[in-house]
Amino acid sequence: MSSSGDPESVRPRGRAGDELERVILDLLDKRAEGATICPSEAARAVGGDAWRDDMDAARAAARRLVESGEVDITQGGEVVDGSTAKGPIRIRRR
Repeated sequence: MSSSGDPESVRPRGRAGDELERVILDLLDKRAEGATICPSEAARAVGGDAWRDDMDAARAAARRLVESGEVDITQGGEVVDGSTAKGPIRIRRR
């Protein structure tokens, strides 16, 4: 656990978490306004063939970007709480 009490799966350490946040924003910048991405797209960009290992970190990066006011997490087109959402989520710019 980190010193703030957050599980590491929510706040990955170091470069990987920062890189995933950057990749999410870069992917969204390449899309039309209002378009969404799947966290797996960021995981694939960072993790290559082992992208599944980065899925929890990609979802955590999306939650941090929600906290910073950059993105929303959606399901079925509706904004949801990324910390409690079950199943597939999408990420879009605010």
